[in-house]
Amino acid sequence: MPANPVSIENWKCGINLPLALIAGPCVIESEALTLSIAQQLKEICAAKNVPLIFKASFDKANRTSLKSYRGIGIQAGLDVLAKVREKCEIPVTTDIHLPEQAQHVAQVCQLLQIPAFLARQTDLLVAAAKTGLPVNVKKGQFMAPLDMQHVAGKLSGSGCEQIMLTERGTFFGYGSLVNDMTGIIQMQSLGVPVVFDATHSVQRIDPADGKTRGNRDLVVPLARAAVATGCDAVFMETHINPEDSPSDAANMIPLDQMDAVLTTLCNIRNTIIEK
Repeated sequence: MPANPVSIENWKCGINLPLALIAGPCVIESEALTLSIAQQLKEICAAKNVPLIFKASFDKANRTSLKSYRGIGIQAGLDVLAKVREKCEIPVTTDIHLPEQAQHVAQVCQLLQIPAFLARQTDLLVAAAKTGLPVNVKKGQFMAPLDMQHVAGKLSGSGCEQIMLTERGTFFGYGSLVNDMTGIIQMQSLGVPVVFDATHSVQRIDPADGKTRGNRDLVVPLARAAVATGCDAVFMETHINPEDSPSDAANMIPLDQMDAVLTTLCNIRNTIIEK
């Protein structure tokens, strides 16, 4: 049976626990910027006793255009994440896209993340499970919430019981996403903690110039709704200056707003969890 709550060192996420946060910039740009964002997030979360896991990608392998910035690469990216782990003393996570990346990334990260477009990739899920680390899988935009039972089954059948599932919106016509909050409850019925990805839920595809756009004004309202529905954690990308980010610039919350956003979300969570 899957574990609930999921334990990541001293970090826990699950039923009737305080809200947890997975956060960081979309993609690693530089060591200095990544460390600065991580340290500020740590201070914000520590003041509120919010469990934090830092996330940033070494490679955005699913960019719309061949010309789009992808990241600094696996080895350089893992070196940066290792320094975040060492200097900020917080767990870290990142996306993996290929089975052969799993063991390499597991040497640095405390949680593996599977992107939504790859949620059904059996070899990738099996490789992630065999690392022995907890695994967070984002629900494919093309999948029904209860389809994720088969994803969880692939992980548990390969030896992983520390499973988290993430809701990140569902295709609604061409280029748009819609959030059905009942999906959070349906995936929780599988016995696993559920994360709400507030950043990628507001993405919009613009085929004209090959760039993914979005509306950050919708991030916080959707996050509030998801926490009120009962999600166990929120995934939210943030940046010191989102407009300078080479990926997901339109969707990220400015770092100087994260303290107020997190205060609101924690108040909602504390109101609804069982005492």
